Amino acid sequence: MMRVRTKICGITRVEDALAAVNAGADAIGLVFYAPSPRYVSIEMAKRICAAMPPFVTIVALFVDEQRKQIETILQDVPINLLQFHGDESEQDCLGFSTPYIKAIKVRESTDVQYAEAEFKSAQAILVDTYKKGVAGGTGELFDWSLLPEVHTKPLILAGGLKPENIQKAIRTVQPYAVDVSGGVELKKSIKDHEKISQFIKEVSRGCEDK
Repeated sequence: MMRVRTKICGITRVEDALAAVNAGADAIGLVFYAPSPRYVSIEMAKRICAAMPPFVTIVALFVDEQRKQIETILQDVPINLLQFHGDESEQDCLGFSTPYIKAIKVRESTDVQYAEAEFKSAQAILVDTYKKGVAGGTGELFDWSLLPEVHTKPLILAGGLKPENIQKAIRTVQPYAVDVSGGVELKKSIKDHEKISQFIKEVSRGCEDK
């Protein structure tokens, strides 16, 4: 039986963070990208982090953010992991006191293995759906057959995941972890606690035969 870890991203409220953790999430994601409807302020992020029990990874998501702003947030908010979700180079991701993962958007021309080599300092590579002009959170699946079978880094699967398709996603891709946001929402930025619980149950079921 394989173990697939779960991150609930786009958390904007303390109660949603607690619902995710109580359902068994390994990590929560805080979006520090102002154009996103799931953006959180530093003050709200601090409140969410203060409510978290131990052994939960708190991930901060950035999209082509200025280094000074990232450093300010890291000084004020107890972040465990950075997620770079834009067009950052490896050099842009380095030099912080916090490890990082790098997101790439997958389409036919995407070379995931090249990205793994390009971001050799990343703890993992997150694969998401490509949609022109959209940084992430599309709510749409991408063609999983575009992913290579062999990886040099842990693979985190995102993009259009929800309780109804996560079992198939896990059995098809066999990722290290899965990342969901819109698939467990009542509306943008507000999580559905029942959907979170169901999603994590389906993740476990998807792992049973592996």
